[in-house]
Amino acid sequence: MDLKEERPRALELRVSRGFDLASFNPHGISTFVDRDDTVYLFVVNHPEFKNTVEIFKFEEEENSLLHLKTIRHELLPSVNDVTAVGPTHFYATNDHYFSDPFLKYLETYLNLRWANVVYYSPNEVKVVAEGFDSANGINISPDNKFIYVADILAHEIHVLEKHPNMNLTQRKVLELDTLVDNLSIDPSSGDIWAGCHPNGQKLFIYDPSNPPSSEVLRIQNILSEKPTVTTVYANNGSVLQGSSVASVFDGRLLVGTLYHRALYCKL
Repeated sequence: MDLKEERPRALELRVSRGFDLASFNPHGISTFVDRDDTVYLFVVNHPEFKNTVEIFKFEEEENSLLHLKTIRHELLPSVNDVTAVGPTHFYATNDHYFSDPFLKYLETYLNLRWANVVYYSPNEVKVVAEGFDSANGINISPDNKFIYVADILAHEIHVLEKHPNMNLTQRKVLELDTLVDNLSIDPSSGDIWAGCHPNGQKLFIYDPSNPPSSEVLRIQNILSEKPTVTTVYANNGSVLQGSSVASVFDGRLLVGTLYHRALYCKL
């Protein structure tokens, strides 16, 4: 979807032959642009309830994706989201320690803070942050100095400082009165935009007659003592149900949802 167009529309990207589209169940997504302006697309995939990260190369002239690699690793048992830091390097969140559905439920029921963040490269894979209720959305600041992680069940955004060895250390935690899902970053200002869920019960037990509401937050100056948190959009579900992500570009906002449609608007 090209937000530079006056009336942008969504176009489906063709995927190269040999990739199993039948089991493709995409979840988190991130891009990396190298010095030659080559765009790499990282997609969290849950084929048949398994966990992989797929790496594609975006071929703009053909509006297609060339599949490059499928990544599986024992340290990525329950991948939720990913943020790319190189053509083959990324940080990923595990929203649970276990991959088995029953053990996931038990982990949540017992409130075990076992979710974590993993750094992946072809040469090294390691846990770089842990102790989350459910590590969800993840993104990186425009200067590449900080990693932002949404802990959806704890209603928190964590600011983690990135070091040359790719390890992360806690810088601060921003507490919010909502379930924070995915995070996107305004490349021009560094502001964090968050798709949120004000009512968790409606989110997890979906009833179309009483749909989950939507909320979009803008967080400015998160490293300051008093960050500015603004509710940019809120709806009771009559227009938008279960807002999970909000991405901004040049004064335009695209909001995605779990159960419903996407919303495109001008700020």
